[in-house]
Amino acid sequence: MALKTFHGGVHPPEFKKLTETLIFEVMPAPQEIYIPLNQHLGKEAIASVKKGDSVSIGSILAEADGFISAPIHSPVCGTVTSISKQTTPTGFPQQTIVIKTNEQLENLFMSPLNPKTITPEEIIERVKNAGIVGQGGAAFPTYIKLTPPKDKQIEFVILNGCECEPYLTRDYRFMIERPEAVIEGLTLFLKAMGVVKGYIGIEDNKPEAIKIITRAAENENNIEVFSLKTKYPQGAEKMLVKAITGREVPPGKLPLEVGTVIQNIGTAVAVYDAVVKGEPAVTAALTVTGKGVKNPKNLLVPVGTPIKDVLDYCGGINGDAVKLIVGGPMMGVAQFDLMAPILKATSGILVLTREEVSRGEETACLKCGQCIDVCPLNLMPTKLVRYTQLGRFEDAGLFGITVCMECGTCAYTCPANIPLVQWLRLGKQRVKQIQRQQAGLQN
Repeated sequence: MALKTFHGGVHPPEFKKLTETLIFEVMPAPQEIYIPLNQHLGKEAIASVKKGDSVSIGSILAEADGFISAPIHSPVCGTVTSISKQTTPTGFPQQTIVIKTNEQLENLFMSPLNPKTITPEEIIERVKNAGIVGQGGAAFPTYIKLTPPKDKQIEFVILNGCECEPYLTRDYRFMIERPEAVIEGLTLFLKAMGVVKGYIGIEDNKPEAIKIITRAAENENNIEVFSLKTKYPQGAEKMLVKAITGREVPPGKLPLEVGTVIQNIGTAVAVYDAVVKGEPAVTAALTVTGKGVKNPKNLLVPVGTPIKDVLDYCGGINGDAVKLIVGGPMMGVAQFDLMAPILKATSGILVLTREEVSRGEETACLKCGQCIDVCPLNLMPTKLVRYTQLGRFEDAGLFGITVCMECGTCAYTCPANIPLVQWLRLGKQRVKQIQRQQAGLQN
């Protein structure tokens, strides 16, 4: 029987053997941590501490500002030394709370709740107060996904266990080490939203995870595990919905338009811990990998830990390391400052050597159409890039540039080595800027 999948996509080498058998290690807190006030999609949180304040693990450092925002908690005990602009993995400086840590382990976690008797309202409130954000990349405040508009009928909740980015094994280790938390987290999602059916999609290159999760869910009649074809970007929301339900999310729309909500494996574990342990989002689970790091690991790291401290804990980098990426190789962001901190949704640190990095010289477009063939959203990347280069942003908008999810499949296949994703990202920014200006004039 053919495995479920989607149109387009690519098959990059997986490189997961470096860390797939390594259990999570708990990294001690560094001497100083940096907590950006915007670690989520939406409005920046508002600092509720000041210089000189003492904080404990779980102390609220910043309150959510508005509906699409999330509170931020301290992952350490220590003293606030400053609130100033600091470099972040996004490449942009942001307002950041700097804390000098001490060796105390006092925590101010919330009271544990019983997952069997908790009400939907209590789940949503706990997720909101814990500051949990999506672990799939966008860092969307999770409680908002649990409260869809009343006119949208949600039929399915899908857990994304694909982890289709090469190198990364964080979600895989969660499925291997904490399958009960994964299943209980999905059950909490279903209960919070009043949804009957839950699915878990896992790529078929993870047979052990499929076996363990299937066994953990065997007594849950409303949860089904799907083995999906290994292909990038199988874990993207629209691709996952198509593969599992057969439904297509309209361009520019969200999965809730077709009765589906997507959550990440790591998000399910975080929600379970928030309910059962009262633990807010103070720890990031990530994979530190690549041939450029001496001791690859899967780690549980205090949010705000500088990249440099994480690398030092992993033995440092090799002499032939030439590139450092936060995230995966397809959608991650290259770094220029090792003092940038780990964020709530950081999934990995990738250190690449010269042999792992492609440095082909850019040439003119060959008109081969490969980027069009592999685009999972049926866009025409080469045309959109050309419109961007020519400043024809209205045309780029008409041809769907804002629909692009910047997955990198086009750039991966381009024989001319054109930095298609960078041009698409620039074009999207300009088109959205123009659209906002036009909306402002109309209002």
